[in-house]
This record gives sequence, C-alpha cells and structure tokens, in this order.
Amino acid sequence: MAGYADDLALAHLLADTADSISMARFRANDLRVESKPDLTPVSDADTAVEQALRSTLARARPRDSVLGEEFGRSEAAAGPGSRHWVIDPIDGTKNFVRGVPIWATLIALMEGDTPVAGLVSAPALGRRWWGATGLGAFAGKHQHAATRIGVSRVSRLADASFCYSSFTGWAEIGRLERMVELSLQAWRSRAYGDFYGYMLLAEGALDVMVEPELSLWDVAALIPIVTEAGGQITDLRGRTPGDKTASIATNGILHETILTALT
Repeated sequence: MAGYADDLALAHLLADTADSISMARFRANDLRVESKPDLTPVSDADTAVEQALRSTLARARPRDSVLGEEFGRSEAAAGPGSRHWVIDPIDGTKNFVRGVPIWATLIALMEGDTPVAGLVSAPALGRRWWGATGLGAFAGKHQHAATRIGVSRVSRLADASFCYSSFTGWAEIGRLERMVELSLQAWRSRAYGDFYGYMLLAEGALDVMVEPELSLWDVAALIPIVTEAGGQITDLRGRTPGDKTASIATNGILHETILTALT
C-alpha cells in the first residue's frame, strides 16, 4: 500500500504541472484548436500537458509505460512491466475551448488491467479528487487540504439524483429510451458530463452517473476514486469498464436497478 501512496504523491506533482500549463492557456486569445481524425477537438494545451507529464514520468518512473490520449502508448525505458500510467491531459476539451470551467486532467496508475490509483484535477474549479486501492478517496484544493469522501446511502431511484453525459451516445447504441425512462423515474436528473458527474457521485452529491462509451483514458482515473468512496462502477455487463465500453457508476445500492433498466 505504501507504494500507491508514493504514486499518489507523484500524481499530485504531475497535476501541479498540468494545472500550471492548462490554466495559462484557458480562455487564452491565441489558443490553438485543431480537429483530430475522429473530429473531436484538441488544443495546444492538451498536447503540452501530455508532453510535460510524459517527460516527468520518464524520469520518475522509468520502469512504467505510459498511455495518453494524444500520443498513444510509450513503452517503459527500463523494459516491459505490468505498471502503466494512463493520462487524459484535458478531459472536457470542448468545455475548455469554449471557456466553460468544467474540465480536468485525469491521471491513473494501472497494475495490469486494474486501475489502482487515480487523480482528477480541475484547476478552474479549484478542486481535486484522488484515491488508491486500500487508501480511501479524498477531495480538496490539494493533497494537504483534503477531506475523505464517500457515496450516498440513497436506496430508491425515486429519491435519487441521476446524471448522464448526453443523449447522442445512448441513441447510437439503441438505449436512449431506456436511459430517458430511468431519468424520468429519478428524483432529479442533470447532464453534468465528463469527469464531473463521477466526482459528484464519489462525494455523495448525486447517486447515479451513466455514459454509453468511454476510452480507457476517460475512465481509468475515475475507477479507484469511485470504488474507494464506496461506490460501484462497471460496464453494462457488470465488469470493470475498459476501453470503448459503457460506464455505469452508482452508490452501489442502486447498481443492480440501473443495470437491469439499461440492459
């Protein structure tokens, strides 16, 4: 467990670097934005953050490989290993380029296929969330101003706050009607999107967060935080979310209800 504590400390240092780069470019008049092959936007901040974090990891963890959204996978300088870092330099790039402050850098450490540590840093909101296997989940402005967090105990969908990313993806996989029906049964529904719904879930501020498809860099950092906060996060088959799978996160109590309704 001590190793993960050290890794979380490194993740905070990585986040400090990311925050300084991304905040300097947020709402900058000369921000450069291009379209990737999948037509999603990428800004010069995305690439600069990932390059900086890769450089630090190459020095601090040469035995670990790195997977990032913008530059793919790089193998460890010291040979193959089971540990790898997964980076989303700016989760919520569309918000970032439009001046909406809900975006974050996501940093995860995986042992094999299992995310064991995760950190989410949202500097425009002045907040971070982090967690690691066996160490709990926390939130605060930084690691020295932290509060332990936990999910809600809401047990009925009629009393639950239901969160989702967008309608489009659910329509594409043929489950839009089921998702809308769920939202209508809930006490309240809102589309916070990206990382933010998961972090509000981990804090107990809402009870369900659903997305139809995420890449590994979108979800890896979220898994340790949600689970260490007492929640549950799976794909539609009840397995740990992976690359290009749905992500269903709940306070645990409501999980089977949500999965049954969506499948």
